[in-house]
Amino acid sequence: MKPGSHNSNNSNDKAKDFKGTLNKLLSYLKIYRKTILIVILFSIASACFSIIGPKIMGNVTTIIFEGLFKKINGSGSIDFTKIKNLLFLLFGLYFASFIFSVVQTFLMTNVTQKVSYDLRKKISNKINKLPMNYFDKKKDGDILSVVTNDVDTLSQNLNQSMTQVISSITTLIGVLVMMLSISLELTIVSILLLPISFVFVGLIIGKSQKHFVLNQEYLGNLNGHIEETYGGHNIIRAFNAEDESKEKFDELNDSMYESSWKSQFLSGMIMPIMTFIGNIGYVIVSIYGSYLTIKGKMKVGDILSFTQYIRSFNQPIGQIAQIASLLQTSIAASERVFNFLEEEEEIETNNDFKFNKLKGNITFDNVSFGYNSDKLVINNFSLKVKPGEKIAIVGPTGAGKTTLVKLLMRFYDVNDGSIKIDNTNIKDIKRSELRSLFGMVLQDTWLFSGSIKENIKYGKLNANDEEVINASKSAMVHHFVKTLPDSYDMILNEDTNNISSGQKQLLTIARVILSDPKILILDEATSNVDTRTEELVQSAMDKLMQGRTSFII
Repeated sequence: MKPGSHNSNNSNDKAKDFKGTLNKLLSYLKIYRKTILIVILFSIASACFSIIGPKIMGNVTTIIFEGLFKKINGSGSIDFTKIKNLLFLLFGLYFASFIFSVVQTFLMTNVTQKVSYDLRKKISNKINKLPMNYFDKKKDGDILSVVTNDVDTLSQNLNQSMTQVISSITTLIGVLVMMLSISLELTIVSILLLPISFVFVGLIIGKSQKHFVLNQEYLGNLNGHIEETYGGHNIIRAFNAEDESKEKFDELNDSMYESSWKSQFLSGMIMPIMTFIGNIGYVIVSIYGSYLTIKGKMKVGDILSFTQYIRSFNQPIGQIAQIASLLQTSIAASERVFNFLEEEEEIETNNDFKFNKLKGNITFDNVSFGYNSDKLVINNFSLKVKPGEKIAIVGPTGAGKTTLVKLLMRFYDVNDGSIKIDNTNIKDIKRSELRSLFGMVLQDTWLFSGSIKENIKYGKLNANDEEVINASKSAMVHHFVKTLPDSYDMILNEDTNNISSGQKQLLTIARVILSDPKILILDEATSNVDTRTEELVQSAMDKLMQGRTSFII
């Protein structure tokens, strides 16, 4: 029994908390503050060394110009020794800037990859703590998108934006200081254009943020649809549903295209606008600077240095604008990751209770349960099972047969009443301890990409080869495995479609036999095997169920 699906779009409509998510991200980065501090210092040093360069080049230009002027007048010559020393100094500064830049890039890459590693690890741990109803409400592809796309987006953008924003701010401040040292008047003219730039950038960021958020959500939805389509490709083709699947894909793809186009277009407008405003400033500074040079208020080299600085002044502003675009994508991705990590977890008992010797008494006492609290699937159900009894659960599809065993294994908790094993309420037993008592064979088989031996040993990881073979013989698996290429070492592919459905089910039965459980749950365990094999497996099951409490759906 499974509750209805839930559109992942709706689940994310409420968040959109830019400031709150940014604070969470900054708080998360605190553990790397020492490394980030070193990155900041190295980035500042790198930027400072680069900033001094144009000033030195201006001095070189002034020496050459004044030397030529003196030479023409016959009163002196060009001081090449001074020029050589300045050029060596310039080379040293640029090389130092390069070294600092490489080191801070290395350190920042290390930080961002650790962040990515830690987030994936936390997500992996979180998945095992989430209640089953979370997965009933979410698409698999959307969850996978959080683990892959969102974490990757955060990691890549963080790596680019962190170093760039530090470098850009340092460059901006440093260039401003150098500009003031050359000419207060020209600096004021340059700064007067800044408010116009900030107004345009602010408007664009405000418009584009919602599209960046939507883009991440649509990407998750698209991944979910692709994962479902790929997994059910045979069914889609069998029922000629290719057109419907394509229409759904086109609809999701169009939504993603629209949000992606708008977000990229708006963020892409930042740099051209900044360049246009910067060019206006460059023209004004060139004209006014030439006028001051003619008046003798500035040296030729200074006007050359200042024009270089005005270019350098506009560049970090443009970079900060571009970083704002990256930051929007990062925050949108971070929000989805943090929302996932903050999902409500299963409530676990602190009780370390363990059964000394399990008998197998199971009691359902006035159990009521519904996947939705307003719609009960099971109402006031009671049942007493004695040790070693076989309980057949029969009923039409949707009657709640599988729901009973899900409650027994605490995949879900009852709304009312209680379930007890040997007079102990299962809520007082840790889920890991509780589930270790059960062996479960489901109608839907689950195998992973790996060898047949590894798949069987999943029921008992420390089992030896002899135990695996004995379990396989009991489940009627041994014969067909020996006929396969590489026998027990044959590798099942990712979709495990290189063996038949019946063979898959036999392998899952062998896995349960190997685990030697105290209580058995067989959910239509022989539905995918042929009649002859079913008889053989049933005989093996009869032996397996001897002395064990068993539920047979």
